[in-house]
Amino acid sequence: MKYRSLALLSALVLSASLAACSSSNDSDDAGGGGRTVLDVWLMRDSVSAEFQKEFETGFEKSHPGIDLEIQIQEWEGIGEKVTAALAGNDAPDVIEVGNTQVAQYAQSGGLTDFSDRVDELGGSDWIEGLAEPGSYDGKQYGIPYYAANRVVIHRTDLFEKAGVDPAGIRTREQWIAATRKLDRGGTQGIYLPGQNWYVLAGFVWDEGGDLAVESGGKWKGGLDSPEALRAMDFYRRLQALGKGPKDSDEARPPQAEVMAKGQVAQLIAVPGGAEVIEEMNPELKGKLGFFPIPGKTAGEPGAVFTGGSDLVVPAVAAHQEEAFTFIRELTGDAWQKRLAVAMSYVPNKTTLAGAVSADPGTAAMAAGAANGHATPNTPQWAAVEAKNPIKEYMTAVLTGGDAESEAAEASRTITDTLNSGS
Repeated sequence: MKYRSLALLSALVLSASLAACSSSNDSDDAGGGGRTVLDVWLMRDSVSAEFQKEFETGFEKSHPGIDLEIQIQEWEGIGEKVTAALAGNDAPDVIEVGNTQVAQYAQSGGLTDFSDRVDELGGSDWIEGLAEPGSYDGKQYGIPYYAANRVVIHRTDLFEKAGVDPAGIRTREQWIAATRKLDRGGTQGIYLPGQNWYVLAGFVWDEGGDLAVESGGKWKGGLDSPEALRAMDFYRRLQALGKGPKDSDEARPPQAEVMAKGQVAQLIAVPGGAEVIEEMNPELKGKLGFFPIPGKTAGEPGAVFTGGSDLVVPAVAAHQEEAFTFIRELTGDAWQKRLAVAMSYVPNKTTLAGAVSADPGTAAMAAGAANGHATPNTPQWAAVEAKNPIKEYMTAVLTGGDAESEAAEASRTITDTLNSGS
């Protein structure tokens, strides 16, 4: 399947109209016999047509009083479309949103609070990287739906040629040692662009730091902490074992294209990137493998940014209880297992990781998801990403700048941006 860019999970771009929306209030009798028509927005690539049909059939059989009306939405322009729906009187009953978008929608008071029903939904087992950004001001508004995160995609033939066993790479230092062995004879040990800040964030979390921290209602950028500085130093060491540009990110040029064209032993991406690489270079089919990003110690995989989606219910939705029933079914164990297999996603609970064990890429992703994190949980974080001082900071350090002073400057920008709306 095609994976949408994880960066889009926190972006709110362009605008769209509500002209195409159907009205929940006017559709109560559309199914006949007093059946409730539940209006649901799911996002493009969230489900396949086959899975959607299977779920609709199973759900309506189990709940004969509800007819599902699922509309597939495009990611482009969805931010303003959802905002408009929450502010109006014609909102759908259930909406899929990017996990890092929940805080912005919840801030307006437009979402239903599910705090008293978390236990009913098995919330104690939710992946933290979906559950934590689904909460705001101590209340749970977003219900974890599915996750995706980065893994290491590697060339099995180049690993074998260099005498490197990926199964033996369990720690970051082992990863550095293996990558040094791979980085020779015309082969790049790893292709890591200088501005892949999501990867840096994982190293920061591994060290016990964060991109920003809140205290007393105010935020402070955290790139200048000792933990974050250690993370940047590790990033610098790893990035040097390849020819990744120091002044651009994974999209410029597309890193899958780089790996398809050249002798690149590794890159860091969602597993779907392997499909793109194979499409560009069919000779690599069967020569790509996966393993979780290594952690500081062998006991835990490296921390990763958890992308993915939550399900929310607008406060003005006409069918609150039926909406909860839909969410309970789609996020429940039975359908989560089927969704994970059908779409190569990570299920919403750590206890369900075994459902994807037969798919090497998704299995590696699920293993990493156990140490998943999210960006700082504040509506203002989108403004930080828009400016993205983290990218500028990374390039400055990789091109010889003083890490402490550059980190302090980037942290001040983050601090000012996060507190600008308070």
